[in-house]
Amino acid sequence: MNAQRTPYLLIAPSVIFLLVLFIWPLAETALMAFRTADGTWTSQYVSKMLGDLNFGIALKNTLILVAIVVPLQMVVALGMAMMLQNMDRGRMAFLYIWTIPLGVSDLAAGLAWLAIFNDRGYFNTVLSGMGFISGPTSWLSYQNPAALFVCVIIAEIWRATAIVLVILVAGVQLIPKEYNEAAEVFGASPWKRFMKITLPLLKPSLQSALILRTVLAFEVFAVVYALAGRDLPVLVGEAYNWQGAYQNTNVASAYALFILVVSIASTLVYLKVLKVKRETLS
Repeated sequence: MNAQRTPYLLIAPSVIFLLVLFIWPLAETALMAFRTADGTWTSQYVSKMLGDLNFGIALKNTLILVAIVVPLQMVVALGMAMMLQNMDRGRMAFLYIWTIPLGVSDLAAGLAWLAIFNDRGYFNTVLSGMGFISGPTSWLSYQNPAALFVCVIIAEIWRATAIVLVILVAGVQLIPKEYNEAAEVFGASPWKRFMKITLPLLKPSLQSALILRTVLAFEVFAVVYALAGRDLPVLVGEAYNWQGAYQNTNVASAYALFILVVSIASTLVYLKVLKVKRETLS
C-alpha cells in the first residue's frame, strides 16, 4: 500500500506548488477580468481593453516582434548548435560564452543595450569614429520607428537565443552518431545529412523550443520598456500601464488573460504542425 502511495507523495509538492502559485492566481485573474468588485459578472473590462487606443497597436507590435524574433532565434540557435556539434576543441568554452545571456535579467539586458544604442552610446561612437555619421543619431526615438524596432529586435535576439540554443544542443546530443556515419559512408553530402537526418530527429527539440520561445516572446516587456518606454506599445506593457499607471486591475487582468489565450493558441498550432510521433515498444 505504501509503495502505491509513493509516486503520489513524490509529486504532491509539485502539485501544491502549481495550485498555489499558478492555478489559483490564474483563476483569480480570470475572475477579475469578468467580475466587478461586488461580484457581478460583466464584459465591460474586456470591452474596455478592446476599445483601448493602444490595444491594436500593441497587438500588432507584439505579433511583428514574435514573427521576426522567434524564426531568427531558431535559425541562429540551430546554426550555433551545428557549429558546436562539429567542433573538436573548445566546444564547452563557446557554449559557456554563448549562454551568458541566460544569467542576465530582461531589464539588465535592456539597460545594457540602451547604453549601446542611445544618442551618445557605443554604437554612435563607433559609427562616428568610422566616419559614417557626423554627430549623435537618435536610434531610440518615436520619430524613427523602424530603427527603434530593429534595436529592440537585436536586443531580444541577443537576450533570448541562448535558451533555444540549450534546448537544441541537448536535442542534437541525443541523435545517434551512427546515422550520420552511415549516411556519410553512402556518399550523402553534409547538407543532405542535415536535411534528411538531423532535422527530422531534432523535431521534438524544435517543437519544445518553438513553444517555449513563442510563449515568452508574447510576454516581452522589460527590454522594450528599457529601450523604447511607451513609444513602442506591446501587450504586456499595456497590462503594466493599466495596473501601474491607471490602477485598473480588472482591465490589466483582461490583457493578461488575452495574452494567455494567444499563447495557448500558438502552442496548439505548433503541436498540430510539428507533430512528433510517439515512440512505441515493438
